[in-house]
Amino acid sequence: MTANPLNTASPLAPEWLAVPADLNALHEPMWAAGVARNDAGELAIDGIPVSELRRQFGTPLFVMSENDFRARARAFSDAFNDAFADICGGVDVYYAGKSFLCTAVVRWVEEEGLRLDTASGGELAVAGRAGIPGADVALHGNNKSDAEIHRALDMKLGRIVVDSLAELERVAKIASARGETAKVMLRLTPGVHAHTHEFIATAHEDQKFGLSMAGDSTDQAGLSAAEEAVAAATSYDSIELLGLHCHIGSQIFEPDGFALAAVKLLNFLAAMQEKYSIVLPELDLGGGYGIAYTPADTPRPPAEIAQAMAAVVRSTCAELGITSPRISIEPGRAIVGSTTFTLYEVGTLKTVRVDAPAVEAGTEAESAAKNVTHPRRYVSVDGGMSDNARPVLYDADYSAILASRTSGAAPQLSRVVGKHCESGDIVVRDVYLPEDVAAGDLLAVPGTGAYCWALSSNYNYLARPGVVAVRDGSARLIVRGETEQDLLNRDMGV
Repeated sequence: MTANPLNTASPLAPEWLAVPADLNALHEPMWAAGVARNDAGELAIDGIPVSELRRQFGTPLFVMSENDFRARARAFSDAFNDAFADICGGVDVYYAGKSFLCTAVVRWVEEEGLRLDTASGGELAVAGRAGIPGADVALHGNNKSDAEIHRALDMKLGRIVVDSLAELERVAKIASARGETAKVMLRLTPGVHAHTHEFIATAHEDQKFGLSMAGDSTDQAGLSAAEEAVAAATSYDSIELLGLHCHIGSQIFEPDGFALAAVKLLNFLAAMQEKYSIVLPELDLGGGYGIAYTPADTPRPPAEIAQAMAAVVRSTCAELGITSPRISIEPGRAIVGSTTFTLYEVGTLKTVRVDAPAVEAGTEAESAAKNVTHPRRYVSVDGGMSDNARPVLYDADYSAILASRTSGAAPQLSRVVGKHCESGDIVVRDVYLPEDVAAGDLLAVPGTGAYCWALSSNYNYLARPGVVAVRDGSARLIVRGETEQDLLNRDMGV
């Protein structure tokens, strides 16, 4: 591969985006193990070149490494079990299925010794089809239907995570009418502000999830909603209160928020045990661990996260004089996100001239530079916001690489865009790609395993892409791509 000699960044590029020394190289944290360029310079996964994947399955296409998924699942399980072995005998790791779910993934999760977190009746249906024991499944949701609660009881779920006082009452009534006992955890909002996008921060007060730990309940005694829920749960014969749950957000790199949430919930747990003479045996600290979407992202390895969290739980329990509850966690993105890349085919290209950011007047050359425009190239691909809604929803950043060949051409600041009738249909906002990228080339966007297929749509009547799992040099569809006939089958006519 020829290293590119040009190292001057475009003034239009964000500060974090450096010009790659080699446009053909892969930044390893963003890619699954087994992804590399072959001797011909083409991107390959477990030895299968992307041109062969296009020939067999078409584009756009989600390409997932099964081995990498399994390895990341084991890494979380091993790291947290090791870190918490002396505290509570280990950790229950629930894979957050909302990030990406299909029957094959559920089976991988079970085979690797993890449990499954679901958030709807549909996700429960996938779990049921895959055959995972209900005892290893949890159900989340801020507005569960009666049908979903009944299904959870039918499947004998290991836990229903209750999100409000009203829902607690409904679960209790439904379980009582069935003559059964529902295993329940209470989701609390500890008021921790995670350093992430507002729409994926979930532990502050002003949002829809959870029972507030602040004293803002309607209870006449001035109890918080969280304490009121504990008192109510212990009064229902049809409720087995397992413990407490929290989730502070997603795509978080710093451990401070997780530590603060753990301290708050352990203090609350200790207070409830003392006040109501109950033992709450479980504490779920959620997930939200970040991954690398761009070379600027610096995710922490599972062992580092586990040791940091274990230290906080160990010291806090000692300070409070309580036995540690059984800890559970819910990684989703951190397991599946980097296992997958999306393969696109390049279509039309155009270059526009854009005013550079203002430069403080200084030298004569700097003053002249104020009036200079700079090129930005638009590279259109055959997918877009229908297979990756995260950039338009969360301002999410991604990267991309020329996958079908190597290039020694100079880097050009590019914007990878989709084919939808929306100016905001952006897949990768800023990336340096070779200036000789052309129609028919293949681009690969890494880190698309989480919340891309799960959020996909049929906007503009595009069929959703398939998902291919690759293992040991063999590729198979685990989710079939839609066809136009699939779309028309739901149109009932006049």
